[in-house]
Amino acid sequence: MTLSVIIPTFNEARHIGTLLRELQTFGGADVVDLLVVDGGSTDQTVALARQAGARVLLAPRPGRPQQMNYGAGFATGDVLYFVHADVQVNPDFVSDIREALRNGYEAGCYRFRFASSHPLLRLNSYGTRFPGLMSRGGDQTLFVTRDLFTRLSGFNERYVVMEDFDIIIRIRKMARFCIIPKDVIVSARKYEVNSWLRVQIANLTAFTMFFMKIAPVRIARTYSRMLNHRG
Repeated sequence: MTLSVIIPTFNEARHIGTLLRELQTFGGADVVDLLVVDGGSTDQTVALARQAGARVLLAPRPGRPQQMNYGAGFATGDVLYFVHADVQVNPDFVSDIREALRNGYEAGCYRFRFASSHPLLRLNSYGTRFPGLMSRGGDQTLFVTRDLFTRLSGFNERYVVMEDFDIIIRIRKMARFCIIPKDVIVSARKYEVNSWLRVQIANLTAFTMFFMKIAPVRIARTYSRMLNHRG
């Protein structure tokens, strides 16, 4: 197994260096690509990613699904591993993914824990042990074989948000999906600038609109209006 890590970024100078060092330390020779796909950052994200040894791609169109699809086109690994810039990966990610593939899974994700001791966030984290779609998300990282990703035609670029939920729905119709029983560490920055309840209401609103098949652009606008996005 060879692994291509694809990281979509936009103004992630605070996190990108740490993530890339973790991926290099834990990934070793099995990680054949570290692809940072930038969507027009105005901070030092691009420079720091290059300094850390990543191959930086400047996406022709900004947007997370567009950036991830663009990065996949440059990947050389058997397995694509999509990671958000503010996530701390599990040190065992290579062996965990290899074991999942050996057990017949073509795609999967981790559980997560927030980088916070807030008791309600611990409750959110506990929910990621369960298979329901509402317990999933791109922050949990996503691995998918190159073959399956091709059959899926990648991420649906129509989704301004919720692209991760859309692809998991489609994966589950075509292949076995694994939830690795270990954690990645997820930034709590959204909760640090909004109350827990405010974020939960915004998330529930986005989910409801998604399942009602409301236009993704409208979902994104509604979600953005409901939250403060500082940080």
